[in-house]
Amino acid sequence: MPVTKDPDNASAACPAIILVEPQLGENIGMVARAMANFGLSELRLVNPRDGWPSEKARAAASRADHVIDAVTVFDDLASALADLNFVFATTARQRDGFKAVRGPVEAGRVLRARHGMGQRTGILFGRERFGLYNDEVGLADEIVTFPVDPDFSSLNIAQAALLMSYEWMKSGLEDETKTNFAGPDMKPASKEELHGLFAYLEGALEARGYFRPAPKKPKMVDNLRAVLTRAGFAEPELKVLRGMISSLDRFSPAMPRGDGSPGDDPRRLPAAAARARKADVDRPAPDANGGDNDTPPLGGKGTDND
Repeated sequence: MPVTKDPDNASAACPAIILVEPQLGENIGMVARAMANFGLSELRLVNPRDGWPSEKARAAASRADHVIDAVTVFDDLASALADLNFVFATTARQRDGFKAVRGPVEAGRVLRARHGMGQRTGILFGRERFGLYNDEVGLADEIVTFPVDPDFSSLNIAQAALLMSYEWMKSGLEDETKTNFAGPDMKPASKEELHGLFAYLEGALEARGYFRPAPKKPKMVDNLRAVLTRAGFAEPELKVLRGMISSLDRFSPAMPRGDGSPGDDPRRLPAAAARARKADVDRPAPDANGGDNDTPPLGGKGTDND
């Protein structure tokens, strides 16, 4: 007989998770947490070894208190399954008998289809140490098993519950690949913007002698364009790249940011303007009378007259 049961439970539309003789409260709590992650909330226990309620289970549930608070405890498995129309038994071992065996993806869809027909369904999990007895599997309608490594096929019950809970939620999505949030919706870059980046980058590389030897430049440009077109850039991404190239093109260790306008860099000026600037820099400052005077003043600091 059940210790507690709420016939008006709102979770009645979803599959019930049934744990047979679970040993550790921590495992029960982790199952509850896995269920809550994927929208399940009806947890049934058959003869939990350490009794119920369990503070260890509540602690391990990590705030899935609504699942813990609604737990139903039964004395035997038949009573725990009595009000259900269809039950899957989870097992990693080959069983004798005539029951259909399905993988988790197909099982999730079967549960969803039966839910759509108004049936009450459940998923049966065995003990931590050795799972379900054959006669317990016999009380289920079909078997679900996971595609695990045959040499290490045992799953913790919380892991198994997580997998089945996930397949249940996924089976109800319009798009099984849908997620709760997505990356930014960015406008693809136009060819004009992409070709503008090519031209700008090619000019910056040409100014720094990247294309060496000169006869190989056409092939190097082709390779560069192939790399940049394969990525399928969005408009904001091109702006980031162009800003990076612009910064590298304008500033250098010899003329770092903060040393004046990038236009002051002689390497960026026409040759004539660069020569004029150099001559201007080399010309001595005028003396007090307005003329040029290369002779240091007498008594000036740092002269032999000190």
